[in-house]
Amino acid sequence: MILILLEEQQVIFHRWNNIPPSRTMSSWLDRPIKGVLLDITGVLYESGDGKGVVIPGSVKAVEKLKTSGIPVRLVTNETCATRTAVVDKLRFHGYKVSEADIFSPVPAAIAILKERGLSPHLLVHPAIEDEFKEVIKGSPSCVVVGDADEGFSFENMNKAFRTLLNMEKPLLFALGFGKYYKHQGMLQMDVGAFASALEFACDLKSEVVGKPSRQFFGAALSDIGVPAEEAVMVGDDIVSDVGGAQNCGIRGVLVRTGKFTAPWENHPVVKPDFIANNLAEAVDKIIEAQKK
Repeated sequence: MILILLEEQQVIFHRWNNIPPSRTMSSWLDRPIKGVLLDITGVLYESGDGKGVVIPGSVKAVEKLKTSGIPVRLVTNETCATRTAVVDKLRFHGYKVSEADIFSPVPAAIAILKERGLSPHLLVHPAIEDEFKEVIKGSPSCVVVGDADEGFSFENMNKAFRTLLNMEKPLLFALGFGKYYKHQGMLQMDVGAFASALEFACDLKSEVVGKPSRQFFGAALSDIGVPAEEAVMVGDDIVSDVGGAQNCGIRGVLVRTGKFTAPWENHPVVKPDFIANNLAEAVDKIIEAQKK
């Protein structure tokens, strides 16, 4: 069977040795930039064995932003590792960050569960299960789906499905809603695909905690005290990073690293404010514009 993937999924191969010049869109620099949001995987480092591989120029780029007085927050849909583990990996690569700099779905989801008195059935990666211990009380009143990786088995998906069907008011939380991501050089399905299957089977809509949720981007902006129109988001995901940010009024910059694919440069729906070869180039543009 031949499966034809349309729009942003139609091509997963890109000739890196023949990258075209960056798209010139001066208008995105016409307004002040007083805060920058960065994705992690695919922007700061590439995933891979162990701690992955740092993307050349990204460490220096982050330091340039901080030195220029532009606050930076890292917004990620990472749910295969705790924030502590992510910080350890970033520091290993030379990034000077703390847990307070990182906005990820797990702490946000736990806060929501506590506030609403909900007890979850989990379909998440084993590495983050312990994070939810304090909110698991009695029978589940919702289902939380994260990047379960190998845990997305037929059996586990059916357990989540049956748990939702047995609820008087089924409630599904998705920790992010990406289509796919790059892991060890290969693209693989992300949590959005599995959450969508549960949505379809149970005739419901999930509450997304993470990108591209407006609340998620808003929380990061609130933390640095910058309005959406004065912020920029840099990411390697055309929909969750760029499109999600633009829907909030934030300028969206796409980088040709991580899971970037060539067709995204002419995406039928999302039009990046700028396309850079990497974070280093995007930051140089930002800093240069601030000096004028």
